[in-house]
Amino acid sequence: MRSSFKLMLAFSATLAALLLLHLPLLRLPYFWDEAGYYVPAALDFYRSWLLIPKTTLPEGHSPLVMIYLGLAWRLFGYSTWTARTAMTLIGAATVASLYVLARRIANREIAAWSALLLALSPLFFAQSTLVHLDLAAALFTTLAVLFLLSDRFWLFALAASFAVLSKETAVVLLPVVWIYAWRRRLRFAAEQQAPLPPWVPLLVPLLPLAAWALYYHHVTGYWTGNRGYLSYNLYTTLSPMRVLWSLLRRAYELFLGGFNWVLSACALVGIWRGRKYSKLDPARLAERPPWRSFIFLTAGLGAVYLLLLSFVGGAILPRYLLPVSPLFYLAVTAMVIRLPHFPARLILAATAGCFVGAWFINPPYPFPFEDNLAYADFIRLHEQAAHYLETQPGQPRILTAWPATDELARPFLGYVRNTLRVVPVPGFALEELASVPPESFDLLYLYSRRWEPPGNWVERYPAWLRMQGRYFDYQPQAAVQAVVTRYHLRLVAQMERRGQWVQIYSH
Repeated sequence: MRSSFKLMLAFSATLAALLLLHLPLLRLPYFWDEAGYYVPAALDFYRSWLLIPKTTLPEGHSPLVMIYLGLAWRLFGYSTWTARTAMTLIGAATVASLYVLARRIANREIAAWSALLLALSPLFFAQSTLVHLDLAAALFTTLAVLFLLSDRFWLFALAASFAVLSKETAVVLLPVVWIYAWRRRLRFAAEQQAPLPPWVPLLVPLLPLAAWALYYHHVTGYWTGNRGYLSYNLYTTLSPMRVLWSLLRRAYELFLGGFNWVLSACALVGIWRGRKYSKLDPARLAERPPWRSFIFLTAGLGAVYLLLLSFVGGAILPRYLLPVSPLFYLAVTAMVIRLPHFPARLILAATAGCFVGAWFINPPYPFPFEDNLAYADFIRLHEQAAHYLETQPGQPRILTAWPATDELARPFLGYVRNTLRVVPVPGFALEELASVPPESFDLLYLYSRRWEPPGNWVERYPAWLRMQGRYFDYQPQAAVQAVVTRYHLRLVAQMERRGQWVQIYSH
C-alpha cells in the first residue's frame, strides 16, 4: 500500500510538472498530421461513435487513441486543451511506467535519471501534447515489458493488446517476446497450476489486432490503409538502396539525434570499462528475470523496429521510434552509471541540459518540426496568417498547400472561425505550380514547409541531395522570387518566427 501511494505521488508530480512545462502549448491549434487524420478521426468517434472515420480518408490505424480522445471530449467538451491534456496524461504515465520498470531491475538512482532523461528528451517532450499514436504505443510497450519481466503474463497480454490497438506496428513486440519466452522455457511452478499454459497470454494480443483488421476490411475493402496510403508507405519503399538509407537514418534518429549521441558514446565507454553492473541493485538483480533479460528485450525491440521502419513508411519520422525510447534511455543510463561517480552524474546532468536546449535549437539540416518545439512556432505563425486572411474583404481565393489548406477550410482545427475559400496545390515547387493559372486565385499563401536553415547540410553535398530526392522525395522549396515573377505578385504580408516564415502575395 505504501509503495502504491508513493507511485501515485510520483505520477501526480510528473503529470503536474509536464502540464506546467507544456502550459503555453495546451491551447494551440492542431498541427500537420493531427489536423490531417488523427483529430478528424477522433471527432468522428466523438460525434457519431465511428471507429473508421468518414470525414477524412481512412488509413487503417488501430483506433484506441481516437476512442480515448473521443471519450475525453464527451466528458470535458471538445477543445484543443482537452486533447492536449489527455495526451500529456499518457506522457506522464509513460515516464512513471519507465521509473517502475527501472526499479524492477535497477536501483533508485538509475530509475530517476532514466525517467528524467526520457521526460526531457526533445522528441518525447514535443510529442507529449501532440495527438499522435506513438506516445500511447510507448506507454503500453513499456508496461508490457515490465509485466513480462515480472512474470505477470496476463497483465502482459493486456498491455500488449493495448499497444497494438494504439498503433498496429507495435505487434513487432510479439516475435521478440516469443523468442525471449522460448529461451527462458516459461515453465514456472506458479504457472503450472494455472488452467492455461504460460505461453497462451503471449498470443492473446494477436486477437484484437486480427479483429480490427477483419472489421476494417469488411468496411473498407482493405486490410489496412487505402490505395494511396499503401503505395506511399509500402509499395514505393522496398528498393534495396532505400531500405539501406532508411535503416541508417532510423539508427541515427535513435542513437545520435537530439543529443542522444552523448548518452550513446558514454554508454559505450561504460560497457568497455566492464564493471559488471556493480552499480545495479544486487537484491533486484537476484530476482527473476535478470538484467540481461531486459537488455535482450530492449536490443530485440530496437532491432525489429529499426528493420520494420526501414522497409515500410514513406515518411522518416523519429516519432515512430517512440515505443522503444523509454527502454533505450533506461539501458544507456544504466551503462553510463557504470562510469566513475562524478563523471557519470556530470554527463547525465549535462545531457539533461542539452535536451532542454534542444527543445529550441534546430539542427543544421531539414528535420520534422514535430521533433522539438519548432512545431509550436509553425502553429503560431499559421495562426497569425489565418487571422490576417480571415480579415480580408471579399472572400478572396487563397492558393496554398496542405496543411494550410485544411487550417483555412476546417474551423474545428482552431485557426479560423469560418471556412475560407482555398485553392489547393501539392506544394510550392515550380513544377507543382505549373498548371495553376493566375486567374484561379486572388492571394498566394507561401510558408516554410520544412526547416531549411542557412548553409543547409543536405544542399551542401550534391550526391547527398540527389539521394534524398531519389529515395525520400526531398526537393528544395522553389525560390520565392521565382514564384513571384511567374505570377507578377506583390507582397502584402510577411511574418517570421525563429527561422520559419509566412509570406502572402496578391496580384
